[in-house]
Amino acid sequence: MKKTGLYSSVVVALLLSFCLVCVSSAWADDFKWPRMLTIATPGTSSGVFAATNGWGPIMQGDTKMRIRVVPEDGETGRYQRLTELRDFDLAAISIADTRFSQEGVHGYSTTPPHPTRFVWHANDTPWLFVVRGDSDIKTIYDIKKKGVRVSLSSQSPPMMVAVQKALPKFVGWTPEEARENWIFVPAGSYAENCRSITDGKTDITWVAPVSSVIYEMEGHPKGIRFLDQPLSDKKGWDGWLSIRPTHIPAKIEFGAPSSIGHEGLSSSFNYWARPDLDEELVYRLAKWFHENFDRYKGVHVLATRMSIEMTRWFLDHSPLPVHKGTIRYLREVGKWTAEDDKWNQDAIDLQNRWLAARKAAQEEAKSKGIKLHWENEEFLKIFKKHTEGLPVFRVRL
Repeated sequence: MKKTGLYSSVVVALLLSFCLVCVSSAWADDFKWPRMLTIATPGTSSGVFAATNGWGPIMQGDTKMRIRVVPEDGETGRYQRLTELRDFDLAAISIADTRFSQEGVHGYSTTPPHPTRFVWHANDTPWLFVVRGDSDIKTIYDIKKKGVRVSLSSQSPPMMVAVQKALPKFVGWTPEEARENWIFVPAGSYAENCRSITDGKTDITWVAPVSSVIYEMEGHPKGIRFLDQPLSDKKGWDGWLSIRPTHIPAKIEFGAPSSIGHEGLSSSFNYWARPDLDEELVYRLAKWFHENFDRYKGVHVLATRMSIEMTRWFLDHSPLPVHKGTIRYLREVGKWTAEDDKWNQDAIDLQNRWLAARKAAQEEAKSKGIKLHWENEEFLKIFKKHTEGLPVFRVRL
């Protein structure tokens, strides 16, 4: 009887285990991809737009989802359409803009505060300053004089802060000295910002040399010339990073041929989502990105930066929260640890503090009839009162 009872127990346990495996497998196999996946990117002249249009059709063929890539050149607009209007499932956004959107920097101070989550690494975008080939500006330090026309890419708050505040710090000026001496020329789009030097509208502009428009500019009759921000200039970089703490000084390794070998910086572009985007969908996306990398890495030079190794490289530096679906997949393949859980929770906690403070500032301003505008001093005083003292999101070097 004892043996019979033991055998019965073993049989029941095996049957239960078998059933659980069947249920688990059925649950996994029953997953249905949504009818459509909508992905926002910067404008049509950007590299990430081209790269996304490269891997999108491959994913579409595998999953039968309709992959819709929407160019939205306005950074604040892309953020709001992802979070507030929920027009997109994913959005390709730089780490700089992600930081700005969470802290309410510059034009983001009046946008409704919403959290975002990292899904996958898109690319480690290189950035350099560039002049026309016939310019008398030979080094970055030659701009430290009166009358230099500097392009101001007004559709992107982080780019505006870079040229108005970080660039002066790098060459040894204050932002106030830059305003007094330089002429900032507004550009309504990223492409216009780039072409401003070849069109003769400005003397210097800040660009990502991986962008399609830069290859076009290399063929201009006057040519273009990239300027180094020497990695050896510690004082200059200390000044720059005091304004733009998510940048990583780097030698340029890929992009337009004439940019290779120059010294500038790297700023990661990533695919982001709302925290409430279905965890199973994000898990499947992360799995697809990893398992199909060899199939899509050749569609564009930027797609070569979408490997799981580059994604892990970014997470080794990132100060921003990761989506649960991505965490689940990375943990499954041994690319996520208990230490990652800690910094990620710290990032979520800091994000929640920033969003709560921003919401309180906006509500106070509205209750007092004060116009919400990033140049309205009355509003900015209230904003500062609620956010002063909060740590910024800074890369973990």
